Amino acid sequence: MSDSTEGAAAGVDVDPRTPNVARMYDYFLGGKDNFRADREAAGKVTEVLANVAAVARTNREFLQRAVRYVAESGVDQFLDLGSGLPTQGNVHEIAQAAHADARVVYVDNDPVVVAHAQALLSSAERTAAVRADLRDPESVLKDPRVRRLIDFDRPVGLLFVAVLHFVPDEEDPAGLVRRYRDALAPGSHVILSHAAVEEERNLDVATAYRGANAPFIARTRDQVTALLAGMDVVEPGVVHLREWRPTRAEKPLTAGWTAVARTR
Repeated sequence: MSDSTEGAAAGVDVDPRTPNVARMYDYFLGGKDNFRADREAAGKVTEVLANVAAVARTNREFLQRAVRYVAESGVDQFLDLGSGLPTQGNVHEIAQAAHADARVVYVDNDPVVVAHAQALLSSAERTAAVRADLRDPESVLKDPRVRRLIDFDRPVGLLFVAVLHFVPDEEDPAGLVRRYRDALAPGSHVILSHAAVEEERNLDVATAYRGANAPFIARTRDQVTALLAGMDVVEPGVVHLREWRPTRAEKPLTAGWTAVARTR
């Protein structure tokens, strides 16, 4: 977005002066749907974690592999929480390549994200974008637009990709996941990626995110594994970026954890 359009993006009410984690992620992916404040904050992150753009791209590749795996396992409906701005290889594209009639709902609390997603999906009958806060599971799960496309009596693919590290401990991320998990039918899958505290530079990344619209909290492998309590973690388990069922040989990135788990 050009700076002259700040505050009026897609006709929605936004604050272009406060860095937004979704728009920063868009910048890391090479997108253009971001404001000056987002780019400046992203620059501070890059000063600390020079390979952050590679981390973002690798995380996106994990999402695509995981969605493909879950779709090929027979799941044909997906709920993407904290979906971020639309980009190539989005969930509905991957899922509908496996199931032509797959249904996908994107959920985000950022008005720019939702406005862009709705414009992208305006002619799609089996996809929707909903503005809601993933930290309020009851509102998300009861939303009529979600209910129109997602049948919770059947298995669902639920995504928490690069989003729970923006939920602080006092908001109980494990309890949050549990509340969604309890609404899912057996055979559903949870797809998760999360910043790793084992990457020491992530502690400095947290400082760089100060002033953004959400904090940044890296967690240990044990803490991330605990988020999947009550589910069966699919092999190869909770592993670093690039280690979850890779399609090519590459050195793992210690900046994040990835996992897929199946509900009982």
